[in-house]
Amino acid sequence: MGFLRSLVGKLWLTITCLVACVLLTLGVFLLPYIDTMFTNSMAIKRLFTYVSIIGFSMTTFFGLFLLTKITQPMQKLIEAANEIRRGNYGTRLNLVTSDEIGELANTFNHMAAELETNIRNLNHEKEHLASVLRSMSDAVITFDNHGQVVLANPQGQEIMKAWQGLEWDEELQGGGWAADVLPKPLTELYYSTVRDGEDKSADIHVKHGIWSAHMAPLYSEDVIRGAVVVLRNITEQVKLEKMRTDFIANVSHEIRTPLSMMQGYSEALLDGMAASPEESRELIQVIHEESLRMGRLVKDLLDLTRMEAGHAELMLREVDAGELCERVYRKFAVRAKERGIELHLNKLHDHLMLESADEDRLEQVLTNLLDNAFRHTPTGKEVAINVNRVSVQAEEWLEMVISDQGVGIPSEDLPFVFDRFYKADKARVRGESVGTGIGLAIVQNIVTAHKGNIHVDSEVGKGTSFTITIPAKAPK
Repeated sequence: MGFLRSLVGKLWLTITCLVACVLLTLGVFLLPYIDTMFTNSMAIKRLFTYVSIIGFSMTTFFGLFLLTKITQPMQKLIEAANEIRRGNYGTRLNLVTSDEIGELANTFNHMAAELETNIRNLNHEKEHLASVLRSMSDAVITFDNHGQVVLANPQGQEIMKAWQGLEWDEELQGGGWAADVLPKPLTELYYSTVRDGEDKSADIHVKHGIWSAHMAPLYSEDVIRGAVVVLRNITEQVKLEKMRTDFIANVSHEIRTPLSMMQGYSEALLDGMAASPEESRELIQVIHEESLRMGRLVKDLLDLTRMEAGHAELMLREVDAGELCERVYRKFAVRAKERGIELHLNKLHDHLMLESADEDRLEQVLTNLLDNAFRHTPTGKEVAINVNRVSVQAEEWLEMVISDQGVGIPSEDLPFVFDRFYKADKARVRGESVGTGIGLAIVQNIVTAHKGNIHVDSEVGKGTSFTITIPAKAPK
């Protein structure tokens, strides 16, 4: 049945039927004539039968010849086409003939080779694009014209997963055809891009993060079929820009005050407003103090900048913390007596050695903390230095606590005390000059450089306590 359904089978069946019709026609009209006109009619009839058998045999042979030359090559061509349809683009035909089927086979092989090359190039471009998208630090997300996600790199998938889980999804359910797939921050930007057919950019605020979004429409034959968005996390960049702006504003404010005083008093000297040498000396003394204040500010800024950049070098050696605290205690004893403040030193352990520390830097830490304590502690109160050796999780630590009975720090300000230019309320400072506001930032950087920790506890009206812990043994 398969042969009869083929082109050659149908052709053979047609020729056979045609031959049979011709022979049948001849037999019907010639047999009566042969019987009347010829004496040896049986020989002629026998010859007619032989001719019929030979005719049918020749048609069968012709059919088999066509089967070999046409049907089998066509069958191979069909099988090769099916292999390419299944994705086997390396399939080729081995037909060596000079007729039209041979030309068809050569054309098919050429087409298959071109198709294989094009598919390979498309796969390479696809892999290249996927590699580029994976290597991008920015998130790339493609939406179709119904707001469905078509393509997203790993960063984009993480963002979509995180944003779709936020509370606004419930608010958007049923609010629009794209509400189920588009996060709320991107919805307005997406609609605007698709509606206007132009690139759009916006800064998106999600929780505590800030994202820069640039969205462009995707066209297909002048018809917008979706949009692609590139998201970049600029949270740190915005924070750094704000820190830079605040830093410039704070430095300008800190420098402007001593500069104004120096300019005013120097103009007073130039105008001859000092009526006596004593008044001139007082004016010059103010100018000198303000210049020292500016010098301290510049020095602290340089120290802090070097520390934050990681360029601060520590002169590490063995340090006796008990002796260091005694030296600092003696340095502030006179000031405590003048202010009417009781200063105490409590060494709570016999062995207070640090195997690896910078003595000068630690003295700077204690000096800054004690200076703050004296500045915020009223007369008749106490300031204490407690130094001890403690064990935490099988490790030895040196603990230094600077506590005072001053005005304290509000709880809402505690997280910011180590920020640059943080200052206590000037109204709470009794009879002391205002500091530069970066002393505690320097303290934190020095303690961190020693692989230690610093912690502050305070209560308004009762005092403040700074606790410093530094490894007693040198790190391995």
